[in-house]
Formats: sequence, C-alpha cells, structure tokens
Amino acid sequence: MDAIEWKDLYTLGHVRRVASYAVMMGKEMGLSTLELRRLALGAQMHDVGKIGVPDKILTKPGPLTDEEFAEIKRHVYRGYDIAKQTKALEPAVDAIYFHHERVDGTGYPLGLAGEEIPLHARIVSVADAFDAMTSGRVYQPAVTDGAAVAELRRCAGSHFDPACVDAFERVLGRLQDASVGGRLAA
Repeated sequence: MDAIEWKDLYTLGHVRRVASYAVMMGKEMGLSTLELRRLALGAQMHDVGKIGVPDKILTKPGPLTDEEFAEIKRHVYRGYDIAKQTKALEPAVDAIYFHHERVDGTGYPLGLAGEEIPLHARIVSVADAFDAMTSGRVYQPAVTDGAAVAELRRCAGSHFDPACVDAFERVLGRLQDASVGGRLAA
C-alpha cells in the first residue's frame, strides 16, 4: 500500500480511505467477516498496477492524451498480474481487475455490465470515486461530500451500482451525524 501511495503523493491516504469506505459499505450490505476481509484487501490494493504508470502521466495537471489514458487503463492489467502471482493477493483479484467497470457496460477492462461485475469491484468503484472527488487531484479540485454524493447518485445506474450508492449514502449519513460537522476521518 505504501508503494502505491508514495508513487503519487497527491493521493496519499487514498487507498486507506477507500478501504475504510468499502468495508463500511460491505457491512451495510451484509457481507460476512471473510468477505469483508477480502473486500478490504481488494480496496487497499485496487491501484497496485499504478506502480508501473510513469509519474509524468499520474501527475499531469491537464487532460490526458488518448495514449496516456490507454497507459492509465493498463494499471488494471498490471494489478491483475501482480495479484495472480502473489498468493496473498488472490482474494483481491476481482476488486483490482474490475473496479473500473461500469454497470452500463461502458467501463474497462472487459466491458462487463450490472451483476456481471463482481460485487467487491462495484463497492470499490463507489468508494474510489467518492474519495477521488472529495480529496481532489492535480487535474481537478476537491468537491464537498454533498457534491460528491450528488455525482454518485447522478451516475447510479450508469457508472455505479445503485445498491452500492444507496449503501454508501446510508453509511455516510450516519458518519456525518456522528461527526462534529467536518470532513470524514476515515
């Protein structure tokens, strides 16, 4: 996890937050303890393939060229290869490989749709998107939690599994009710 985050300091803490959000969603959706462990590992390692992406692409402040975006997309293949070669990561393969699939079938790497996409990947996709939006990136400023949830809701049914978005909204609502009016400390 540290190697993934040190590769791109702009996303420091990202994999830990994604794992935290994913596990909370998994609990909300009734996953078993074993499945929650697998989900946590998949969420923590979902970007392991970015280790092979050149820094100049990961930290580019402007739009990516088609070639640069193709290189970014290859991180799921690299991550899959790493996970398949590392026995301890085998339970994380689905989240690593499929977290950029979209429920409408327009994602990558295989263009899977709906429940063809493994549940762990659908959960990680929502957690990943929320954290990316709320923590910002070199190419886009951070948005509020409310704006990020609105975007997740807008894309529920196209990009994201509506059941996962619903579970995330319930968890986030409870977290915000329990916090003292601030940013989530996941």
